[in-house]
Amino acid sequence: MKIYTKTGDKGTTSLVSGHRVYKSELRIHTYGTIDELNSFTGLLASLDIDERTRGVLKKIQSLLFTIGSNLAMDEENEKIVLPEITEEHTLFLEREIDLMEEGLDPLTHFIIPGGDQRVATAHVCRTVCRRAERLFVELHRSVELDQRIGNFINRLADYYFMLARRYMKDFNVEPIIWDPKA
Repeated sequence: MKIYTKTGDKGTTSLVSGHRVYKSELRIHTYGTIDELNSFTGLLASLDIDERTRGVLKKIQSLLFTIGSNLAMDEENEKIVLPEITEEHTLFLEREIDLMEEGLDPLTHFIIPGGDQRVATAHVCRTVCRRAERLFVELHRSVELDQRIGNFINRLADYYFMLARRYMKDFNVEPIIWDPKA
């Protein structure tokens, strides 16, 4: 099977239903950003990190693929059954966040992303995740979407933030404190 079909050469792509839409449509931006987040999550998982976290990140990647496939469905797909994001998936993230937060000092300053490749990459994941969340919210205002996806994306950004903080502690990364007078 060839990777190129030439069907997108005029700026359209297919949803799961086969319905063609412009690549510039909000739905495409939304699941494209989820795909981007999945790629950055894979990058983070490929760095020098512990195996447990790598396993969590790989699970997150599978869940991001589930989200992308659900967002690629339109109203014409009611007969197609795809895996769903559930409340349990969001609770999973909350448990992971709680575990990472143990032993961390409270934040007293704004922290600038950086100082270590793992920390910086976790922050890239966080910011791409927040963009995906904003796009999801905008899309959800015009089409019916499963709110559990939005809940998961919101919590996922929190997960990446906490992961960056955890890595700062675990790898003795000196925080870069925001200097408002700089």
